Amino acid sequence: MGYYDEGRTARNKRGGGKGGYFLSGLAGVVVGAGLVVATVPSVVDYQNNGDVSVSENESAGTSEQVSLDVTTDVTQAVEKAQDAVVGITNIQATMNFFGSESTTQEAGTGSGVIYKKEGDTAFIVTNYHVIEGAQQLEVTLADGTKEPAELLGGDVWTDLAVLTISGANVNKVAEFGDSEALKIGEPVIAIGNPLGLEFSGSVTQGVVSGLERAIPVDLNGDMVNDWQAEVLQTDAAINPGNSGGALVNIAGQVIGINSMKIAESAVEGIGLSIPINTAQPIIEDLEAFGEVKRPAMGVTLQNVNELPSYHQQETLKLPEDIKEGVIVEQVLTNSPAAKAGLQEYDVITALDGEPVQDVIALRKYMYNNKQEGDTVKVTYYRDGKQQETDMTLVAESDL
Repeated sequence: MGYYDEGRTARNKRGGGKGGYFLSGLAGVVVGAGLVVATVPSVVDYQNNGDVSVSENESAGTSEQVSLDVTTDVTQAVEKAQDAVVGITNIQATMNFFGSESTTQEAGTGSGVIYKKEGDTAFIVTNYHVIEGAQQLEVTLADGTKEPAELLGGDVWTDLAVLTISGANVNKVAEFGDSEALKIGEPVIAIGNPLGLEFSGSVTQGVVSGLERAIPVDLNGDMVNDWQAEVLQTDAAINPGNSGGALVNIAGQVIGINSMKIAESAVEGIGLSIPINTAQPIIEDLEAFGEVKRPAMGVTLQNVNELPSYHQQETLKLPEDIKEGVIVEQVLTNSPAAKAGLQEYDVITALDGEPVQDVIALRKYMYNNKQEGDTVKVTYYRDGKQQETDMTLVAESDL
């Protein structure tokens, strides 16, 4: 069963598997690009001093070394943004034979972006699934310097988190661009740490393949979609460890936070990134409050379309033409829903006149249009009759 709402966020903050955020309605095909936990395979180590060196055989026993100084829009964009991308190590407690905590060890690595420096403090944005479950967090700067990090706050719904570190060794801060101005086909660059810190600062190039993609998200592993993430699509390679890294435009501005990819043998080049315009208000809330301030009704809900038609008409007594909406399963005591008169088995079909097809649609309307203290007009059915009530919303944390 799909549930709205307040309790789900709290439950996910207490537990959940690493990188599990993006198990979705695509049957596990969509995965987080986050924590790297596997051993990196050995590779041949090719050294490069920064110049391009070409060897040409003119005759037996002779050669000529040619050095090229290549500067392009891409190299300039990378130079502007690369040092602001960092590695993030998630450190968790391990259990001994007797089931008690014995020591801590690295649970995985991801990426992050330094977006601000104030006084002696630097601020980093990353994915929630990169820091989920961590007892300690460590940030590795572009020059290899390691800094302990403090988690200011994380938001499981948008898969974003904000950390702080000492700014003493921070010399580069990323510039945010405008993701609303992006065009399909525009070149973009992904910067991050695929497969762990051994490949830190890796750069891949591609284009914007799609805008405003809606990807279903299951937050608690019950195989019911809880949310739809609105993301950018790119064919720039995004691999495990890239999560939380930067998607950069040709001006070197961050226009997305890399988050997930389509992982299927028949699929290539579908990486997904959180638009920076979507991320910014979340970042601001996490900085200020340690959480995202969202309105709440104080109910648990189930989709009408998950119920057999017999129960839709006999148990809920819905008219035959009502096939969509959300069922009120539980009303919390003294909650906005209780004060507005909602009861168990009421079926909500609209908010402020906007149709509500399912739990995701209800959440999206609430989270995108309402704040704590706002009033919402709820249209619902009880015993086959349509009714309306006004509800004054509160913050989730106040329930």
